Amino acid sequence: MIPYPTWLSSGDNAWQMTAGTLVGLMSIPALAVLYGGLVQKKWAMNTVLMVFVTFGLTLVVWVLWAYKMGFGTPLIHTFVGDPRTILGANALEGQASIPLVDPAMPGYAVSKTGEILNSGFKLPGASLEYFQFVFAAITPILFIGSVLGRVNFKAWMVFVPLWITFAYAVNAFLLWGGGYWAGKGALDFSGGYVIHLAAGVSGFVSAAIIGPRLRRDRERAIPNNLMFVALGAGILWLGWNGFNGGDPYFAGADAGAAIVNTNLATAVAMLIWILMDMFFSADKKPTFLGALNGMICGLVGITPAAGYVNGVGAIIIGVVCSAVVWIAWYTLPKYVWPFNRVDDALGVVYTHGIAGLLGGLLVGLLADPNIIEYPAAPGGASFAGAGWFWGHHPHQLLVQFLAALTIIIWDGVVTAVIWMFIKYVLRIKLRFSDEELEIGDVAIHGEEAYPQEEALTSKLSVTASAEASPTTEEPISVDSIDE
Repeated sequence: MIPYPTWLSSGDNAWQMTAGTLVGLMSIPALAVLYGGLVQKKWAMNTVLMVFVTFGLTLVVWVLWAYKMGFGTPLIHTFVGDPRTILGANALEGQASIPLVDPAMPGYAVSKTGEILNSGFKLPGASLEYFQFVFAAITPILFIGSVLGRVNFKAWMVFVPLWITFAYAVNAFLLWGGGYWAGKGALDFSGGYVIHLAAGVSGFVSAAIIGPRLRRDRERAIPNNLMFVALGAGILWLGWNGFNGGDPYFAGADAGAAIVNTNLATAVAMLIWILMDMFFSADKKPTFLGALNGMICGLVGITPAAGYVNGVGAIIIGVVCSAVVWIAWYTLPKYVWPFNRVDDALGVVYTHGIAGLLGGLLVGLLADPNIIEYPAAPGGASFAGAGWFWGHHPHQLLVQFLAALTIIIWDGVVTAVIWMFIKYVLRIKLRFSDEELEIGDVAIHGEEAYPQEEALTSKLSVTASAEASPTTEEPISVDSIDE
């Protein structure tokens, strides 16, 4: 017996599973506690539950049909893949495959004369499928931040499977599954467009359709636990090492470069936001929440570029994304339609939508042809991006723009159609009643994050009480048994 087939690289596979786990941790617990700490106390448990439920719903949809829609055999030309399950033995333990991408993958066997004998993934299907699942799951989790504090939990449970199917799977196929924009040369290293631009657009459209939070909640949007926010932010930052470092699918030099670029852009962006707060904000004070916004701008902005730019490019992306989003954050909601008419609760359209768009466009300018994702075999060619600033034709910038425009239009329309379907066909209310919105977690889930035994509103529902302890009956003492 042998431990694994000849096509499998134990090192690459170990890193891919580790990277996937790091990305999973970015959702649970990182975004659960980050978002859960940012909202008002009365919405903490609703927020955390939405994150966990979205993670679970996405996995079920992913293995039943969505993975193959994003990374399988084409169903509609170069637009979307054929929906199929990935539950069988070959899907899990066979060699990973993305049919339209396989021919372009590096060779993993070379003859004595230097001829490439085989190409494709050095991973089992399960490792690639899980890695792509955690990317899919984090996308709707991110734009939970746009609709917090009013979206109906039942409606959200219907929305997530539909959005993964008709929005995310199409995004993934177009840019990562060998679809139309991949064929045109669009570069999105780890999801600036597929994930972050999509989340920003879909979250904004969702917030517009569902409507705003209660006026009182908007005016007193006080975080309930900044220490939880800091914990989630730290896990999110370091988890991004797997987010960007895992995307070459090989534990090679480009994975290391992507990780350094990720951390560098993030550090710069965080510091830029802090400095702008200190010199240009109304209070002229540095804040942790400002640092958090800057951090996210850097993480998001470098995502489409991490394995294509050098260190200088990473610094530029950090500066540009943070500075532009800072200006947008403080001006668009006040003065510019439709931003001044839509209650995007945590500003996802800014820190993810705008930052993801900027990062993707900057790839077309800053991609360094000397940052090589896959080195050349003898007599072959290497693979790298090449931006306009490196003396190449501006065509790459145009491709980046058109790919972004496709994501914006498609995801915006699909998101709106899904919500209309839920509201008018399924007859499910999109938001809680005003009475439920006034109370929050206790009214909706029968539990709360910080219960006080003496407070009437802190009483658990019958269900929550039963689930908190295996029995609600009066305990029997040892003395009574002896009697």
